[in-house]
Amino acid sequence: MLELKFMRENIVMLKEMLKNRNNNTDMDEFERLDLKRREVLSEVESLKRDKNNVSTEIAALKKAKKSADDLITKMGLVSSKVKELDAILAEIDEKLKNIQLTIPNVYHSSTPIGPDEEYNIEIRKWGIPKEFSFEPKSHWEIGENLGILDFERGAKLSGSRFVLYRGAAARLERALINFMLDIHTTEHGYIENLTPFIVKPEICEGTGQLPKFEEDMYRTTDDMYLISTSEISMTNIHRKEILEEMELPKYYTAYSPCFRREAGSYGKDVKGLIRVHQFNKVEMVKITDAKSSYEELEKMVQNAEKILQKLELPYRVIQLCSGDIGFSAAKTYDLEVWLPSQNKYREISSCSNCEDFQARRMGLKYRVQGENKSEFCHTLNGSGLAVGRTLVAIMENYQQEDGSFLIPKVLIPYMGGIDVVKK
Repeated sequence: MLELKFMRENIVMLKEMLKNRNNNTDMDEFERLDLKRREVLSEVESLKRDKNNVSTEIAALKKAKKSADDLITKMGLVSSKVKELDAILAEIDEKLKNIQLTIPNVYHSSTPIGPDEEYNIEIRKWGIPKEFSFEPKSHWEIGENLGILDFERGAKLSGSRFVLYRGAAARLERALINFMLDIHTTEHGYIENLTPFIVKPEICEGTGQLPKFEEDMYRTTDDMYLISTSEISMTNIHRKEILEEMELPKYYTAYSPCFRREAGSYGKDVKGLIRVHQFNKVEMVKITDAKSSYEELEKMVQNAEKILQKLELPYRVIQLCSGDIGFSAAKTYDLEVWLPSQNKYREISSCSNCEDFQARRMGLKYRVQGENKSEFCHTLNGSGLAVGRTLVAIMENYQQEDGSFLIPKVLIPYMGGIDVVKK
């Protein structure tokens, strides 16, 4: 969340930033409310000074055993006016807060400017897509033919965009989760967490999911929310705390199921596992000081890349432009894995530095070593990786002409020695 003072002093820049982010927040309304707030606040402070002066006069009159009735009446009128203005001020503050909560983060100076994904920049590629001697099938064709992905019964149980995993698919999903967590904890230095999957509204507000993306979230009858990523719960672990600078950076990772309504995605990726309402993900979160966050972002991207490299899956790294970057992010890299059936790269991980944007919303600070002050932490998050999409990439890139697919070498121990999935 951006500070009111910062917004007031950078209104021209913010209007340009919002335009480049395809965001239609009305900054003219913000300016009007902010001006009104300062006017009301000035009047309240003036009345309170008058009230204090009158109180002093009343005390003096009473001490002199003189009548203070007129002044007491006057003070009552002042008190009523202050109460009225305080109510107006509270209403203005609520409206200003709502605007603050819907304004996205200011993107980093290195973020390319552009309206959509066509303006994203390719940073690097790894691996060479395999050339097949046959027409490669989609993962849903492979899965249905092998009897390990059942979209029809998934829909029967829960509706469209749900899937039932069976046999080797269920085991491979579990193997991928364990493999990813093992690499991140033993090689990359993350501490494993298992967080709640249902959280309070203020927890979602802290990371920026609420109120902006409420229509994409599943809400319970008692006003709790199913998480759309464990970024939400992990980033909030130290909510309203002041950490010591020497404790930073903190590296956290977690597996969680993720729940998304996918509002606005009708007609997109209606088949298969690419865009479903429930999926598994291994998430990485970092909490850092202000100085090191961009160095930590590069390391996080490399951590996600290492998973794809060990699985020997071709991918590319792109930097997102201003019109494609996420709400809370200042800078974002996406990893896109090669999918033979689509003949293109598709997102499998997104790694972002949110700077102090989320920390301000959740009151997360660190005490600067050797100084008598505290500053807001920087928070980073990244998929390490989206598990279902990794399964998709394995099925498609390792498929064979007879309809089977091979298991990547690093996963064979996690699959109990199974090296191929076939009928």
